[in-house]
Amino acid sequence: MFVTPDQIALVKSTFVYAIPISDAVATDFYDRLFAQCPHLRAMFAKDMAAQRQKLMLTLTAIVTDLDNLDRLVPMVTELARRHVGYGVRDEHYAPVATALIETLRQALGARFTPAVEAAWGAAYGVLSNAMIQAVRMAA
Repeated sequence: MFVTPDQIALVKSTFVYAIPISDAVATDFYDRLFAQCPHLRAMFAKDMAAQRQKLMLTLTAIVTDLDNLDRLVPMVTELARRHVGYGVRDEHYAPVATALIETLRQALGARFTPAVEAAWGAAYGVLSNAMIQAVRMAA
């Protein structure tokens, strides 16, 4: 799986619409994630305000560097290694993908076209695979 330059452009051009409503986007994301996987709620602090900010800062960094995988892959592999310490396992990446896509669908409305969905899915797939592989190689 890879992300094409056109897909990178779609991710970047649509993410700008999530920035002004970042707290609502992050709130919706975690609501969706915990609805799918209630057991994941225990991995997080009771007050989610800081976590919502971290999510949006991380997404911003990822989207910014999506066209620079030499810089991005080391960042997400380090992120994956830290997440292992919180209890994240391979099977958690799929519900995160679902929550992210559904959150973006809601936030972007009509801008969330099939091409945009495919672009975000491709980007998430590449990065989550890199994260999973990094953890497996470190084990």
